[in-house]
Amino acid sequence: MRIALGIEYAGCHYFGWQKQDISPTVQEVLELALSEIADEKIRVVCAGRTDTGVHAIQQVVHFETTSERPAKAWLLGTNTKLPLDIAVSWVLNVDDDFHARFSAQNRTYQYLILNRRARPAIFNGLVTWEARKLDFESMKKASQCLIGEHDFSSYRAASCQANTAIRTIHKLDIKRIDDWFMITICANAFLHHMVRNIAGVLMMIGRGKEEVSWAEEVLAAKDRTAGGVTAPPDGLYLVDIKYPEKYIIPRPVSLLEKFEFNH
Repeated sequence: MRIALGIEYAGCHYFGWQKQDISPTVQEVLELALSEIADEKIRVVCAGRTDTGVHAIQQVVHFETTSERPAKAWLLGTNTKLPLDIAVSWVLNVDDDFHARFSAQNRTYQYLILNRRARPAIFNGLVTWEARKLDFESMKKASQCLIGEHDFSSYRAASCQANTAIRTIHKLDIKRIDDWFMITICANAFLHHMVRNIAGVLMMIGRGKEEVSWAEEVLAAKDRTAGGVTAPPDGLYLVDIKYPEKYIIPRPVSLLEKFEFNH
C-alpha cells in the first residue's frame, strides 16, 4: 500500500532534507521512525528537498509498505519516535498513481525577515535577521518583474543540477507588519537556492545598495555571477504543495498567514 504524510520540521539542527553522508538529516530521522512503526525498512519520497537550516510547515512524502497499521499508529506512533523538532501532521492512504514529487502542481515558500537593530533570541534560527533598514516599497516593486515564466539562471546556485533554468512563478508577494517582512513565492518548481537568491537580491535593493531595476537586470543576465548574495536559510519555510483535487491532500494552515500583514 502507498501512504502519504504531511511533515513539519524546524531545520535548524539538520543538514537539510536529503539523506547523505552527513548526519542528521530530516529524511534519515523520519525513515528510522517509520521503520520502527512498520517493523520493516521504509524509504520515503518527498515533494521537494530543503537545504541545511530550512524549515517546513508542510512537506509531503509518500512511502510503500506491506505493514497494515491504523492511521493513528502512523501519526501518533511515529511522532513518539521523532525528535520534538520533526512531526507528522496528517496521514492519508493514497492510490498507487500518487507521487509526492511528480504529482505536485506547484510549491509555495515563505521567507520571513525580522528588520530591527536588535538580534532575535526566541526566533534565533527561525527568522532571517536584518539590522539595516529595508525599504518595503522598493522591494515590492522590484519583485514584480520575476512573476511569470523566465530563465532563472541568475537566481540559481552555481551547483544546481536541474536540466533547465526555466521556471514559472505564479505568485510573488511581499507583506509587512511593523518589523516583520514576509516574502511569499509560489512556482511550478524551484531551482537550488532560487528563493534565497531572490530574497538576497530584494534585500540588497531594500537596503538601498541597488536600484529597483537591478532585480530585472539580474534576471536578464542569465548568469549567477550577476546575482549577488544568497540570503540565509533561517527565514525560509516550505509552506504548501498543491496537488490535483482527486488526491484530497490536506492543505496546511500556516501561523504565518494568521498575521494581518499590511501591504
